[in-house]
Amino acid sequence: MLTTYRHGPEEGLPLLIVHGLFGSARNWGVVAKRLSVDRPVLTVDMRNHGDSFRAEANGYRDMADDLAQVIEKNGGMVDIVGHSMGGKSAMMLALTRPDLLRRLVVADIAPVAYSHTQLHLVEAMQELDLDGLTRRSEADRDLQRIVPDSQTRAFLLQSLDLKSTPPRWKLNLDVLAQEMDKILGWPAPDGRFDGPTLFLSGGASDYVLPEYRSDIKRLFPQARFAKIPGAGHWLHAEKPREFEATIAAFLAG
Repeated sequence: MLTTYRHGPEEGLPLLIVHGLFGSARNWGVVAKRLSVDRPVLTVDMRNHGDSFRAEANGYRDMADDLAQVIEKNGGMVDIVGHSMGGKSAMMLALTRPDLLRRLVVADIAPVAYSHTQLHLVEAMQELDLDGLTRRSEADRDLQRIVPDSQTRAFLLQSLDLKSTPPRWKLNLDVLAQEMDKILGWPAPDGRFDGPTLFLSGGASDYVLPEYRSDIKRLFPQARFAKIPGAGHWLHAEKPREFEATIAAFLAG
């Protein structure tokens, strides 16, 4: 079972938030608390991330099955928000177990295979010398040689556990590297989700291109599309208030 965190009241239809690659439930804590004013909000650490279990597989059918277990343990029906890898996992769940979802929000990802890779970030984390590290600023300085973008470094370093002896990454980097093709790909499942669906993208991101819309509408006939101006792929971190307002309005129906 995935490590799961609960925010807000006990009663009401839960909202399940699913993080992306190299992320964790921790990344979504502030958003979860703000969306939990009148409903329970669940956040999870996905397999091979955070405090959840380690596994040899990290494919989308596996991750959808993990989410199904969480939902079945928490009432059997949710609204769901998934970002990036989490968005693909949520889409897979919607297509294979539509009975578990009422509304679906897919944040800055499409049901397609992507040609870019994140292996360089895995390698950067693996190459970082963790011996003797006591401060995140030290790790940031050392990581800067390989990862020049400060926002990317800050995101990755949220998964560095400096309280552990010795320090360690709370990511199963070896498996994520081995499974990277699956994570970037899309297994093209059969199925269709007829519930309300929102594809919310960053206005400055190129992850959800116009040419993907025909595939999206075939799988998600009720899909609507929205963009947050000025936001990139990590739209929830770059424009959190706009992200929350758009999500809340859609989920209110």
